[in-house]
Amino acid sequence: MATALATSPQVSDAEWEARQQLAACYRVFDMLGWSEMIYNHITVKLPDQEGAFLINPFGLHFSEVKASNLVKIDIDGNKLDDSPYPVNRAGFVQHSLFHRHLSDAHCIMHSHTTAGMAVASLEGGLRPTNFYACNFIGQIAYHDFEGVTVRDEEGERLLANLGDKRVMLLRNHGILAMGRTLPEAFVKHWALQRACEIQVATLGMGQPIEIAPEVVAVHQRDVHMAQVPGGPGAADFAAMVRLVDRIDRSWRD
Repeated sequence: MATALATSPQVSDAEWEARQQLAACYRVFDMLGWSEMIYNHITVKLPDQEGAFLINPFGLHFSEVKASNLVKIDIDGNKLDDSPYPVNRAGFVQHSLFHRHLSDAHCIMHSHTTAGMAVASLEGGLRPTNFYACNFIGQIAYHDFEGVTVRDEEGERLLANLGDKRVMLLRNHGILAMGRTLPEAFVKHWALQRACEIQVATLGMGQPIEIAPEVVAVHQRDVHMAQVPGGPGAADFAAMVRLVDRIDRSWRD
């Protein structure tokens, strides 16, 4: 049954599709144990509205996010709908910066997972010691911790440190992943999270075996050879959404 928002003339088909995909992603994050109270953010650009994007309503847990309660804001943080929920400034400042300056940052994900924060807090960061880590060696950026990201002036340093990368470990803070699509950003976040989990587990057992740079290069060349239907992350994300639907389909409302 369609919600009032879905059938509203003010909401295009493209916006409703984006709302449903983003709401599903919040539920997938929660299912995978990546929720952090009412904090952290996943944002997505609206494909048919220049300068507009969707963000989670501040105050709701990821498990409560629905297509209809996502908040639509412009690139300056102004609400573009009548949502009763506020927007977390820490989410807006960081995400709007990248949405504004990076044309390929359609979707941005930021999390405070235990493994992600642990590796981000480790001298040397992510090390080439497992399959998933090899995906990111030389492809991951780092940004030193400056406190809660609510100050606009930190943006210049964030952009400079990101450079041409689209995955970042915010030191002492957490994971940041971007993609040209939401599924692409999701699969990057998932793989980086797995890399961090395995590194934490390995370091707890002793000295890890580091993979030689020439092998890392071969791995990165070959890992993208398989052509996945729908583009990077599409099949992975669809599988996770099917699992979420077995638990609770209310995100669709």
